Amino acid sequence: MRKLSVTELNRLSMEDYQAAAKRPLVVVLDQVRSLHNVGSVFRTCDAFRVAKVYLCGITPQPPHREIRKTAIGAEESVAWEGRADTGALLDELIAEGYEVLVAEQTDQSVMLPDFRPQPGQAYAVVFGHEIDGVSEAALSRARAALEIPQGGTKHSLNISVAAGIVLYALSMGMAPKP
Repeated sequence: MRKLSVTELNRLSMEDYQAAAKRPLVVVLDQVRSLHNVGSVFRTCDAFRVAKVYLCGITPQPPHREIRKTAIGAEESVAWEGRADTGALLDELIAEGYEVLVAEQTDQSVMLPDFRPQPGQAYAVVFGHEIDGVSEAALSRARAALEIPQGGTKHSLNISVAAGIVLYALSMGMAPKP
């Protein structure tokens, strides 16, 4: 066994990536504080061909060297937009046909392995503040709260880790939009 070189991986160029089909999936970062978490989410969104990232409220925005450090350029390949108000954005996305999902532990959470994306349905998945989680504005607009099963002593995962797990699981059930 040997590791593949970067050229052997046959990754898309920036131009080809931007022109490629994306999944009918957008990510909403709701009051995320950490520049490193934002960068990591960009990198994960690039890997799973997420259509767009929305950076809401206090969530830091590119260009910033600390975002770039973890995104390693994905903040340039993945479409993004800054928004002041998470609730107003989600209302717009709902009007466009998106169903809102939040990554959160609630009294009605669906365990992530039990959630099945509906074919052809577009989703907006919201990840919240590192301490407080998703806002009430997001929670009140959500069709479902997705919970990652955990068996340890901690009650939550880092937002960038949670985003990787949730986006991987959703991606397995969603083909890129042609």
